[in-house]
Amino acid sequence: MADAHAPQHDYHLVDPSPWPFIGSISAFIMAIGGIMFMHGGAPWVLLIGTAGVLYTFVGWWRDVIKEAEHDGQHTPVVQLHHRYGMFLFIASEVMFFVAWFWAFFNASIFPDASIGGVWPPEGIETLDPWHLPLINTLILLTSGTTVTWAHHALQHGDRVGLKRGLILTIALGALFSVIQAYEYMHATFEFAGNIYGATFFMATGFHGFHVIVGTIFLIVCLLRAQAGHFKPNHHFGFEAAAWYWHFVDVVWLFLFVCIYIWGS
Repeated sequence: MADAHAPQHDYHLVDPSPWPFIGSISAFIMAIGGIMFMHGGAPWVLLIGTAGVLYTFVGWWRDVIKEAEHDGQHTPVVQLHHRYGMFLFIASEVMFFVAWFWAFFNASIFPDASIGGVWPPEGIETLDPWHLPLINTLILLTSGTTVTWAHHALQHGDRVGLKRGLILTIALGALFSVIQAYEYMHATFEFAGNIYGATFFMATGFHGFHVIVGTIFLIVCLLRAQAGHFKPNHHFGFEAAAWYWHFVDVVWLFLFVCIYIWGS
């Protein structure tokens, strides 16, 4: 009789949660605050909405971790569906970057008379791809090996190797962001006023944002590893972070070849 109400299937029927409602209200407040701020208003509404969205992130993901680590809700079937979801999310991110590459190639392959009919446009001094961009490329490629090391260590029960690999990957991701910020500060062109700056900063800037998000993702994984989470056969949270990081690596390789080398 004790098992009369136990689930007789491999699926997770999610309990009622306040987070979709809280998140939608917070996102609405953040959007309204952003509009007010862009029209000269005070930033308080935007900050309140942003705080609500961040609170939703923390609370919702905390509940998902609890479902995985303590409630045993993430069965192999549920984990498989999580992998499908992460795959589709990364596919949508690929299409997001395709839009920026499309804008760059449309402007560079068919430069119009307003920019002198040449690419880069007249008066634009491009960045040297064999200086800071090359250094950042080597940093990201190295970080891809360290996160793979951490993954293999976890699969073989080596928690020390897992933590060391994560720490190195996080440090490399932070270093990449610092170097990119330095590069932006010393760029001779701006975002506004020219198509080269607009396409360059949109493509590389959104990639930089993804690196920051991926670094935060890995920091959370490191904190979870310190708390004893993740098992060799049950660690989708870490897998998702590793997949995301490899996606960031691959996008940067395309950016480096297409925008920094070919585009200059």
